[in-house]
Amino acid sequence: MGSDSNRTYYDLPAAYRYSLLGIYIIVFLGGIVSVAMMIGVLKSNIRSVTTLAVVNLIVVHILFLLSVPFRIYFYAVNHWHLGTNFCKLVSSLIHAHMYVAIIFYVVILVARYVNFFQRPDRMEFYRRLHALGASLAVWVIILCVALPVTFENYGQSKDRNETLCFNFGGALKNPAVVTINYILSAGVLLTTIGLACCQLYILYCVYKKYGQSSFSHQEFWAQIKSLCFVLVMVVCFMPYHLFRIYYVSNYHPDLEMQNEVFLAVTALSCFDMLTFLSRPGCRPACSNCCHF
Repeated sequence: MGSDSNRTYYDLPAAYRYSLLGIYIIVFLGGIVSVAMMIGVLKSNIRSVTTLAVVNLIVVHILFLLSVPFRIYFYAVNHWHLGTNFCKLVSSLIHAHMYVAIIFYVVILVARYVNFFQRPDRMEFYRRLHALGASLAVWVIILCVALPVTFENYGQSKDRNETLCFNFGGALKNPAVVTINYILSAGVLLTTIGLACCQLYILYCVYKKYGQSSFSHQEFWAQIKSLCFVLVMVVCFMPYHLFRIYYVSNYHPDLEMQNEVFLAVTALSCFDMLTFLSRPGCRPACSNCCHF
């Protein structure tokens, strides 16, 4: 192979840097606005499964947004001065943000699907302590399993340029890392496709029930909001995981830049909170449609 096939990208192309810089600036500013507006309208019933998931989503977004200025800094100056370990922490947060957000999207959508088919008054934990325990379990898995695994397997290459950040593709030489990536990508893709099919079926059921008058029913708009979460998963997460399978299968240092662009697109999921800000008025006949 020629020398170009063995290089790591020490000089990031300007178009690539500026594209990522623009994406992360939009994510940072828009994410702050989205989360701030959502906090102002959040309901207080923390025992509701969907409300609890939304609260956790807000926390996930806030933690990730704290790391975004460091990404903006790196792509603005094209140099990393903050050490390899801090780089790995910042890099880990965008992955943690993506997968934890997916977990809570699934919780929200499954809870709504159960509400649609079984019509309970509301899915709730019996006590707030139970709700706190469920949230804590997810965070323990992330903090005690996912992050340590990331630190252990990424950024260990001796020929890494420590003046750069987010270039951990060399870890894909480890078969275990490759396997984990395949499993995660396949799991996200299959989950997203399954949720999309279920949501389309529910919309079909609603349309079949109400016909041409569907647009005037709260239930229809409640399902449109659920569809918005599915669309976030399709638009923000599916492209990254589809490319990730190709990237892992055909790893080359030149592909790291494309991988980072697809990864940056996942951060646009921070805008998901805007879904709740245009809720149509609730009607007494459809109380189940009006909670989170």
